[in-house]
Amino acid sequence: MTTRRTYHHGDLRHAVLTAALDVIAAEGPDALSLRDLARRAGVSHAAPAHHFKDRTGLLTAIAAEGYGLLADALADAPDLRERGIAYIRFAIDHPAHFQIMFQPGLHRADDPDLLAAKERASAELRAGVTALGPDPRTAGIAAWSLAHGFATLLLTHNLDDPIGDRTPEEVFRSLTALAFPK
Repeated sequence: MTTRRTYHHGDLRHAVLTAALDVIAAEGPDALSLRDLARRAGVSHAAPAHHFKDRTGLLTAIAAEGYGLLADALADAPDLRERGIAYIRFAIDHPAHFQIMFQPGLHRADDPDLLAAKERASAELRAGVTALGPDPRTAGIAAWSLAHGFATLLLTHNLDDPIGDRTPEEVFRSLTALAFPK
């Protein structure tokens, strides 16, 4: 006679999110399946759907969590240059979040948690550009483009040779001095 193990998982939501982030970082978002994540968490294939409904719900939760983490990282930066550094550090420390956050086709754009987290991160980004002259909106786009582009090139290893033995922070500070001289 076999005994069936009853379902119980201390924090299934967290376990599934963690496993999903690992899969995305290693193989990209296309490799993600709720069935595989359930297997990794040791639960029935239907269990993750209780928390996320479907794959899009899971990716939406990852994006919302990412925007919250980004907002936290930016909040501690004292000026625009250091906000750029915080943005890049966030991308390095959370590559799977970063990858999902900026692919709106992967998540539900109208999700309330996602919208609140995006607004919080946007407010932190905007707070760093208010002193950039008569057109802070355009300056903000330039600053964001510089930080986001640099982070993306860094994560895809396109800057390995140009950076050489310098740190990403050191190189980015030099770039911002060129783009935003005081």
